[in-house]
Amino acid sequence: MYETFDVSSVLVVAPLRVAKYTWSDEIRKWDHLKGLTVSVMCGTEKQRRAAAEAKADIHIINRENLPWLVEHYPQLKYDMVVYDELSSFKNSQAKRFKAAMHYTVRAERVVGLTGTPASNGYMDLFGEYKVIDSGKRLGQFISRYRGMYFLPDKTNGHIVYSYRLQQGAEKEIQDKISDITVSMQAKDYLKLPSCLYTKNYVCMEEKEAKIYKQMKQDLILPLDDDEEITAQSAAALSNKLIQMANGAVYTDEGGVRVIHDHKLEALADIIEQQNGKPLLVAYWYKHDLSRIEEYLMKVVGIKPVRIDSEEAIRAWTNREVLVGLIHPASAGHGLNLQSGGSTVCWFGLTWSLELYQQTNARLYRQGQKETTVITHIITKGTMDEAVMKALECKDITQNILINSVRAELKK
Repeated sequence: MYETFDVSSVLVVAPLRVAKYTWSDEIRKWDHLKGLTVSVMCGTEKQRRAAAEAKADIHIINRENLPWLVEHYPQLKYDMVVYDELSSFKNSQAKRFKAAMHYTVRAERVVGLTGTPASNGYMDLFGEYKVIDSGKRLGQFISRYRGMYFLPDKTNGHIVYSYRLQQGAEKEIQDKISDITVSMQAKDYLKLPSCLYTKNYVCMEEKEAKIYKQMKQDLILPLDDDEEITAQSAAALSNKLIQMANGAVYTDEGGVRVIHDHKLEALADIIEQQNGKPLLVAYWYKHDLSRIEEYLMKVVGIKPVRIDSEEAIRAWTNREVLVGLIHPASAGHGLNLQSGGSTVCWFGLTWSLELYQQTNARLYRQGQKETTVITHIITKGTMDEAVMKALECKDITQNILINSVRAELKK
């Protein structure tokens, strides 16, 4: 910008908390960037309008507000656009994707950043690369891209639930995008401490296991034939089973039925083993969050902090938080939390490989000075084991989900 004058105005599109905090923090941190002026277009509409109209080298906006920017300031032109967490633009039918294209076609330089470009397979690449090159490499229409490189995989009559790559398609796609793609792994360029993965197993008591099996049977009965499992029914089944493995489950009326506290007891033991070191706990369901907070305050005597605000993030970074609670879907991308601790505990697991890896990367990243420990609380004999196996295989696809549920039915 001020050395070669290749660009004069930059738009950065990022997840909300990354847009509000991370980019500004990083720009202030590095000497060669301190001269750059930044305007963050987040907050109320009045605040966003003021930021959009402010003169700055870099305008930053969260991806949810990108359609708003196009609607109210279509005349704004940026000669460089950066999409932080490019994988969130893989759906070419989404509003944010269409809004992104408004700026892509007008920019001279477009950059996409992601650590998980194809977490659900090569189908994801179409939208991501169209946002970068306007469709020059993988085409203008996903239907044509799908027809060229994929074959139907899981089907039910005329309904296709998943696709698989044609023979040789993987290499062909890689060749098409290779001229604008740089792939780097931190371990090849940075000296990072080691990362350890551990499992902490818990077991249901006989009475609790009976409730789990009965509820599983009740869920399964309407299906009759396990060969008729669809992605929708598989997701619903696994969702309920994972909840029960965590210790509680939502009822049809919206209430919560508690089954056991074994994971809460295991979490308390892990906190004790930390000997005062901070612990970041990843949860998935709202009832997990409320039960963790209540248990830790009443039984352990610790008030956990939800890492969901600037104040909480600062407190964690300054090591003022003993137990932080984080939801992978809302804080899985971009946050730099490595200064606040080095241990992640997964209270409840997720099928999303992308969110799993990104959440772990909040601590295991450049700047981490301690060995990172990623531990998982797993309930034996439940869907937890299937999800953990799938995560270890790094193959979180719809097929894995369906097959895992089918395996549960056969048991």
